[in-house]
Amino acid sequence: MTAKETGVSAHLFERYPNNPILQSNDWPYPVNTVFNAGATAVDGETLLLVRVEDRTGMSHLCAARSSDGIKDWRIDPGPTMPALPDEYPEDLYGIEDPRIVWIDEMESWSITYVSFSHGGPLVSLALTKDFKTFVRLGPVMTPDDKDASLFPHRIEGRWAMIHRPISPGGKAHIWISYSPDMKHWGDHQILLRAREGGWWDANKIGLSPPPLKTKEGWLMLYHGVRDTASGSLYRLGLALLDLEDPRKILRRSDEWIFGPYELYERAGDVHDVVFPCGWILDEPIGRIRLYYGAADTTLALATADIDEVLDYVMRCPKG
Repeated sequence: MTAKETGVSAHLFERYPNNPILQSNDWPYPVNTVFNAGATAVDGETLLLVRVEDRTGMSHLCAARSSDGIKDWRIDPGPTMPALPDEYPEDLYGIEDPRIVWIDEMESWSITYVSFSHGGPLVSLALTKDFKTFVRLGPVMTPDDKDASLFPHRIEGRWAMIHRPISPGGKAHIWISYSPDMKHWGDHQILLRAREGGWWDANKIGLSPPPLKTKEGWLMLYHGVRDTASGSLYRLGLALLDLEDPRKILRRSDEWIFGPYELYERAGDVHDVVFPCGWILDEPIGRIRLYYGAADTTLALATADIDEVLDYVMRCPKG
């Protein structure tokens, strides 16, 4: 049975036939795995800020650039954004899983990423104008917290951030918080709750790429983690947030729309994982390019028609 035979939602995103697009043997220096990349467009090219796990077991970020966002990648000769634990103690065990958002007001890209500190994973924030030098603003959330992204502009005068803390009981919902200055964050509230019971997105969910601004609202792709007898299973679903007040959930998919299927997604350092940190909307042709980590081992690509995705999410149950 092919993916297209499993239902309408299953073929919204179609895998690039020559996946994976980036693997460890593409790297110009020795590494273990490459996965979970932030994505953006820079000077007419696609830039991926890739999570690279080196042979110490720690992760850093490395830029890869391509004219078409698919092939002929030019990879920086060394870590683009290394962990710097001597200057930033929160980086003690590496940095990982970046989300990239262009901020017009600052004429810079924001990078929210996970710093793996002595106290556990937390959200850190950096700004860059060129992906060569970075202004690190340091931790903006306390452990345990991951899966964070800024919105690209202020909302009612404040910056807004989606993130995913884990509660003492192990529940993991998606939260939203606000800040006047990107440093001091408050007004914390749950944005999207993990469901209960046997749902694909019960108990633990998290943001995947940054929210995408569309005519219908903020399109949010998120992951759900289901615990099975053989380990965790990561799959993706959609939600739609109100443009003026993203705390309002307009729609939410009941079904997962993308999950581990191909061998490179089912087998690797961590089995059964599809984990996107970046997507790019090619507006002239109306296509989304979704970049995702496969089994915590390689980087893969899937594409979708934005109108088909919006049509699908507008038919999902109201939030």
